[in-house]
Amino acid sequence: MRRRRSPLADVIGHIEHALHGNGWAVRLLRALGIRPTVQTTVYLLAGSDGQARTPPLRVAYASDFHAGPTTDPAVVTAACAALRAVRPDVLLLGGDFVNFKREDIDWLAPELATIPAALGRFAVLGNHDWIAGPRYVTDALERAGISVLTNRNSRLPKPFDDVWICGLDDHWYGYPDAEAAFAGATGARLLLMHAPSGLLDAGTNRFDVAFCGHTHGGQIALPDGRPLAVPNGALSRRYSRGRYALPRGGTLIVSTGVGCVVLPLRIYADPEVVVCTIGAQGEAVGHQADG
Repeated sequence: MRRRRSPLADVIGHIEHALHGNGWAVRLLRALGIRPTVQTTVYLLAGSDGQARTPPLRVAYASDFHAGPTTDPAVVTAACAALRAVRPDVLLLGGDFVNFKREDIDWLAPELATIPAALGRFAVLGNHDWIAGPRYVTDALERAGISVLTNRNSRLPKPFDDVWICGLDDHWYGYPDAEAAFAGATGARLLLMHAPSGLLDAGTNRFDVAFCGHTHGGQIALPDGRPLAVPNGALSRRYSRGRYALPRGGTLIVSTGVGCVVLPLRIYADPEVVVCTIGAQGEAVGHQADG
């Protein structure tokens, strides 16, 4: 069941636009030399059967762009440049494309369209997209060549036709329907959702790897990465960033995202894009900075 839109979301939106509406805080931080560096986090995962596959599948994931007054556009363009550089087979985008103003997708969608992905580009919406205007955001993404998988799935072409991308609607504001999202997906399943709490909507449905964001890694965290605060969601703190082996099987990857909300800065929670090579020999994780 869809959650009612919280009046607090409207209040926060009005406050953000009142405080940052012309982007002055972002420009001030940039003038002071304070601009976060986009990190590329690399994961190597074995195939669903635990074996290497030839060729491996290269998946890029990014979320939480939050185009709007609290996010430096230069950080967004740096994230898109990092995604272009890795030339993924598949591009997955995990929602919250805009902050509170739907028209901000009008400049973001063309940037996302420049990212090559030979096997397809797929997205789901986040809670901020639902607040701003889900149809408007969806239409802009579709025009940019990005398939929005709202409770549906897409089978990849050969030689990866044993892989399905399954998109689950937002846990908080959307209408998540796991049965529809997984329907007919008989092979390896990559679950695309906005927030860790989407696991509650997925229920007992099988998947191999799930990708989400929403948490921002706290956006402001302690030096060891522990978030001071996390966005709404029963699982936001338990799964705040990184890779998790889930108790019932499958892997969860939670990105810290790209943009900002409320405050136009990040502390110990750098903006991030993720590259996951599935079917690689062995398992590993690494980081590199991009711009």
